[in-house]
Amino acid sequence: MGAGKSSVGPALARRLGCPFLDTDVEVERVANRSVAEIFTVEGEAGFRARERAAVAACTQRAAVVALGGGAVAEPETEALVSAAGAIVYLRARPETLLARLGDAEQRPLLAGRGEAERLQCLRELLAARETAYSRARVQVDTDERTLDEVVEAIVVELGETQ
Repeated sequence: MGAGKSSVGPALARRLGCPFLDTDVEVERVANRSVAEIFTVEGEAGFRARERAAVAACTQRAAVVALGGGAVAEPETEALVSAAGAIVYLRARPETLLARLGDAEQRPLLAGRGEAERLQCLRELLAARETAYSRARVQVDTDERTLDEVVEAIVVELGETQ
């Protein structure tokens, strides 16, 4: 959340000459409801099952695929993504994420919380997911970098790791 995948993903896809797909958009399209509504009606487990199906569909072709922040923390989903290509971790400090997300009312894991609570939640999410994130083949810091700088760093790292 807030690391930049919705901006970086399309820019990277243009740079690489391939399609851009967002698993959250695919989940919403198939479910005909928003991620927030899915969380409310089906809970996180229901959302994760839908997300896993969307990842499986999106990884069937060459594309840059944006994943929700918890996707690679799910072993089955991580396995699908790893088999399809390189995982890129857009790393940012919790304070940066908080600033980018604003009030985060559309973010089910942060909605309805005060600023200090949102920051603490972001810290806890990052800590809980760090092991999964650390397995990403490419890791790029997005703090204080422009979109073009982040895309260039990913392209360079992909070239060096292939």
